[in-house]
Amino acid sequence: GCRMRIVVWLSITSLWLGAAWAVPAKEERKGEKPKEDLVLYENLDLDNYDLTLDNYGEILDLSNYEELYDYGDLAPKIEVGTLAPRPKDPTALPDLGTTAEAPKLRPLTTASPIHPAPIPAQGLPSCLLCLCIGTSVYCDDANLEHIPLLPPETTYLYARFNRIGAIRASDFTGLKKLKRIDLTSNFISWADADAFRLLPSLQELILPENRLTALPELPRSIIRLDARLNRIPSTGLRPEAFRDLKQLQFLHLSDNQLEYIPAPLPASLRSLHLQNNNIQTMHEDTFCDSQDHSQIRRALEDIRLDGNPINLSLFPDAYFCLPRLPTGHF
Repeated sequence: GCRMRIVVWLSITSLWLGAAWAVPAKEERKGEKPKEDLVLYENLDLDNYDLTLDNYGEILDLSNYEELYDYGDLAPKIEVGTLAPRPKDPTALPDLGTTAEAPKLRPLTTASPIHPAPIPAQGLPSCLLCLCIGTSVYCDDANLEHIPLLPPETTYLYARFNRIGAIRASDFTGLKKLKRIDLTSNFISWADADAFRLLPSLQELILPENRLTALPELPRSIIRLDARLNRIPSTGLRPEAFRDLKQLQFLHLSDNQLEYIPAPLPASLRSLHLQNNNIQTMHEDTFCDSQDHSQIRRALEDIRLDGNPINLSLFPDAYFCLPRLPTGHF
């Protein structure tokens, strides 16, 4: 019994001594941890710490951001490449080292500008200078100075608003099918006497807004002549210039320098425009045959004489064969 009490006492004593040694060690470790944390915080400048967009990349390292967060389970991985597949054969790839050298551009200078060489309009056929549609040739506003070479099948020619200064007989040679010529608003001051006479099919000759001082001889096939706004005096018309034109229906010579009405006029005439000239007098046989009072001229219904210094009331016997009186000052 005595031995049992000694063993119990020794066990209690050893437990008490172990507990006494353990308490100071634990308290010492608790005291050391705050000291280590204080050392770490001392290395940070918390007073000047400011997180902005300017220093955001310096504070947080985003270079391995994709490595830290794996989004493989959210979306499939997409490989960005070219639309065309890469050739398997390396020889099929272009050799970038042997590319041609880019040409060197000359600097622009304002001292001597370079203008394109002018195209000689006289030597080129009209279908290279103008627009050809079927048998019609359109040369409006093409800066022409001469009538271009026309295809032999040309039926209609429109060369308005150009700089044509003269018409030669050779300009329309061989054009047997040509029916209409429109040269409105050019600089034409002269036309060869045979420029139009040898055109067997010509029906309309349009020449307003030019500088003509004389009319060439016209073919007998002509139906319409328009030479308004020129400089034609009465001496610029051949004597009895319109008598043999049996198909002429429209004769427009307004805004010229005529001193008298051109006579005789063909029976086919329907419209005569002579306004704004210098006509001062009229012959009694200008429109009607003074010896044949039974004559009736039904076709001539449109006569314009306004804008002339003539008093039409002084010639009452000159209109008896007309369906209506001329327009002008009575």
